[in-house]
Parts: sequence; structure tokens; C-alpha cells
Amino acid sequence: MKYSKWVGLIVYMMLIGVCFMPWTYHADLNVYFNGFFSQNNVYGKPGKYFIIFSLICVVLMFIPKVWAKFTHLFFAGIIMAYALKTYHLFTSSYNAYSPVKQPGIYALVALTILSFVIALLPDMKLKKK
Repeated sequence: MKYSKWVGLIVYMMLIGVCFMPWTYHADLNVYFNGFFSQNNVYGKPGKYFIIFSLICVVLMFIPKVWAKFTHLFFAGIIMAYALKTYHLFTSSYNAYSPVKQPGIYALVALTILSFVIALLPDMKLKKK
């Protein structure tokens, strides 16, 4: 893809931004959870890991080496798996109560899948012999 680096940069910056959006609303607590807040830190702070891995992927995306492309694919896979785990954790029911899903959790999953597709289609020039 000709513009995969720039599209990837936009996707990873949006992924970082989604960490600050509300992911779920818990009416029993009257609180919104996001990537950095959960009541008494029960779900941890997955936003930190999304930001760290996204920045690593951005750096790897702009290195014109084959090893960097494979490493980018590996980290994009980790991000996608962690996003699916986070989706399941944040949206699961507890004590017969289901939290209300907010657009941020859907954007998180969609952007991580898109980042994996970007990692599958690197902009790489091959040398001719």
C-alpha cells in the first residue's frame, strides 16, 4: 500500500485517543470507565499498554527493514489480542448487572483490527537482482 505508513500513523494516534474516551458506563456506581480508570483499579489501566505498544508500532512502521515489518506485525497482533481481552473484561456482567457499552470500546476493537491489517500490508520496496 502506498500510504500505509501514514494511514497507520493516523490509526495509532486515534487508538491512543480512544484510551481516554468512555468505554463502559456502570449505572450501579454511576461512573464511566475508560482505559485509565476503573473503580478501585479493579480492571487495571490497559490504556498505558495500548499507548506503549502503539508508539512501538509507529516507530517500527517507519523503519525500512524486513525485521521491523515482522516485529510490527507481532506487536500489532499483541495489541489486537489485548484489545479483545479488554473488551471481554470491561463488558462482562457481574453480580447480575451488565455495564452499558460506550462507543469507545467499539472504536478500540475496530482500530486494533485496522492496525493489524495495516501491519499485514507494509509499504516495502524490494531490491531487484
